[in-house]
Amino acid sequence: MSPSTSNSKPLLPWRTRVSLSFLSAVTDAVRRPDGTLNRRVMNFLDRKTSPNPKPIKGVKTSDVTVDPNRNLWFRLFTPTTTNSSSLPVIVFFHGGGFTYLSAASFAYDAVCRNFARKFSAIVISVNYRLIPEHRYPAQYDDGFDVLQFIDQNGDALPDIADLSKCFLAGDSAGANLAHNVAVRVCRSRLQNVRVIGQISIQPFFGGEERTESEIRLLDAPLVSVERTDWIWKVFLPEGSNRDHEVVNVSGPNAVDISGMDYPATILFVGGFDPLQDWQKRYYEWLKRSGKEVELMEYPNSVHAFYIFPELPEASHLMSQVKDFINRRLSKV
Repeated sequence: MSPSTSNSKPLLPWRTRVSLSFLSAVTDAVRRPDGTLNRRVMNFLDRKTSPNPKPIKGVKTSDVTVDPNRNLWFRLFTPTTTNSSSLPVIVFFHGGGFTYLSAASFAYDAVCRNFARKFSAIVISVNYRLIPEHRYPAQYDDGFDVLQFIDQNGDALPDIADLSKCFLAGDSAGANLAHNVAVRVCRSRLQNVRVIGQISIQPFFGGEERTESEIRLLDAPLVSVERTDWIWKVFLPEGSNRDHEVVNVSGPNAVDISGMDYPATILFVGGFDPLQDWQKRYYEWLKRSGKEVELMEYPNSVHAFYIFPELPEASHLMSQVKDFINRRLSKV
C-alpha cells in the first residue's frame, strides 16, 4: 500500500510504536487548554543525563554557561579518539515543539554523542528557553546568542574546534530554530564563526493553510494538527497568525534571503510526517532563492524517526549527514 493512501500506516517495530504512543500521550496530558503546561509532570517524565568528563564510547561531555540569568547554556560533546588537530563544529538545536525536552534529555544527549563520534566533530547542544513560559523570540535570541558567545569566547571550546567550519543542525522545532538563526547570522558580523552548512531534519514549519499532508495524516503521533495548533498559539506574539515569517518561512511574509550568504542545506523529509508539505515548500523556496539544498526523502518514515536507533532509516540518515559534512569540508 502506498504512503499516499489515506488509510495507510507506517510499518514500525513494536518498540517504536510504543515509544511514539507514550510520547504523544505525555504531551497531550501536560498541555492545558488555557495555554499553560504542567511543567512539573513534564520534567518528572523527561529522563535527564548528566555531563561526563570521562569518555563514553569515545566522547566526553561538559556543560558551558552562557547566561545564568536566563539559564542559557550548552552541552559540549568532544570526541576523544581523533588524531585530527582541527575538527568542525556542529551547533545543534533539539526538537520538542519549542515546548519539551532539553540539551540534557537522554534522547538528545545520545543523538549528539552519536554526532560527535560518527562525524568526528565538536558538538554544541543548545539549551534554549521553552514555551509557553517564554514566547517567541526568546528561542531565537538564545540560539543566536550562543553563536555570539562562541564567536567571542573561543577558549570555552577545545583547541581543536575550528569555528571557520561550523554547521547549524536541528530536528523539528530545532530545525526551525537552525533556519532562523542562520538568517540572523547572515545579517550579523561574526568574527570567527563561519557557517558552511545546515542539517535540517524534518523542520517544524506551518501556516494558516491546511496542507494535503496535514489533512491526510491528521492524527499522526507527536505532530498532529491539534498539537501543532496549540504550540503555534502559545509560541507566537499576541495577534499573530501562523503565516508569521518564522512559522511559514516560505510563505507570504517570508524573509528575502536571495542576497544572503545562506548556508548549503541538507533537508530530511518523512512520508508519514504531516509537516512534509511545508518542508517541501521550504526546499523549493531555497532553490528559488538561489541557495544550495539537497532533499532526502524517507517515504515510510514518521516524524522524529531518526531518534529511534532500532529503525534502519536512522542509520541511513546518519550516513547521509556524514557525506554532506565531508563534502562541505572538502570545499573550504
